[in-house]
Amino acid sequence: MPADRAAAQLLLLDKHAVEAALIPDDVVAAVREAFVLHSHREGRVFPLIRETLHTGGVFGIKAGDVGRQNLLGFKAAGFWPGNRERGGEPHQATIMLVDPDTGRPLCILDGNAITTARTGAAGGIGLQRLARPDSRRVCVFGTGVQARVQLAYALALLPSLAEVSYVTASGAPDAGFEAEFAASLGGRGRITHAPDRNAAVAQADVVITATPGGGALFDAGAVQPGTHLTCVGADTTGKRELPDGVLARATVIADDLDQARRIGECQWAPDLHCIELGDLLTGAATFARQPDDITVFDMTGLALQDLTVARFLHERALADGAGTRLAWPW
Repeated sequence: MPADRAAAQLLLLDKHAVEAALIPDDVVAAVREAFVLHSHREGRVFPLIRETLHTGGVFGIKAGDVGRQNLLGFKAAGFWPGNRERGGEPHQATIMLVDPDTGRPLCILDGNAITTARTGAAGGIGLQRLARPDSRRVCVFGTGVQARVQLAYALALLPSLAEVSYVTASGAPDAGFEAEFAASLGGRGRITHAPDRNAAVAQADVVITATPGGGALFDAGAVQPGTHLTCVGADTTGKRELPDGVLARATVIADDLDQARRIGECQWAPDLHCIELGDLLTGAATFARQPDDITVFDMTGLALQDLTVARFLHERALADGAGTRLAWPW
């Protein structure tokens, strides 16, 4: 056996190694790069797999490559609601980077924190490009992992935001959520629980929906001219967070048009004109927001985002010795 094959190794990055290396500025840069690669079609997004399991879970694979960067890989991920009873996170994800020359695995990464961070960064990049720059009031639906990261990136990337309202499924306040973001806001603003979801939407400049996508969260008439909506929860056929009538009034932007029409909010209006965010970032498409425009960012998640973030984590781990190395001869 040749020496290089005999000495081959597989790098494992567990949740602790991943979380320690996920610097927000680096995540934003990697996610922005993924949007640009997608727009230029220098990075490919392969057909999505998303299937319901007999256990009640949902299993999916998002894969892609960037030929000129020798970047190839996939994320196996989904939603297992029974994990809550086990004290675990229902969303689970694992990412593998593969050598495109040989097909051999290079690195396996715990994908939960990567998925959370890259989705938050994508939402924040969308806000920067699509929301009114003077937006001050943000309304968040949900208080879970994704709601928290979306709000964190929103406050970091759109510093005009100062007034936060949040809506819970139970209708009750969430003291932990309030405390976390009261600390983040400091003297910049305040956070309050919103018992009336329609009133909260009507008063907001930005609405973030980060729920399981079980149905419309508010009435269409609550959305006022000038509002931007970041929609995260519709990521499977049949899911939705927006009521009928909102998309038709809005300029709709997706991370990936095909995915959005298959599993995102756009599945409910597949013939509606839509722009990809990457095309706005590269200038391949244009949109000059007017004060009364309603914008919707339909986020279903790009495989390229997982890969660009995983790539910088892999490169950093190789440089600093992080992770676990296993002999993987072939």
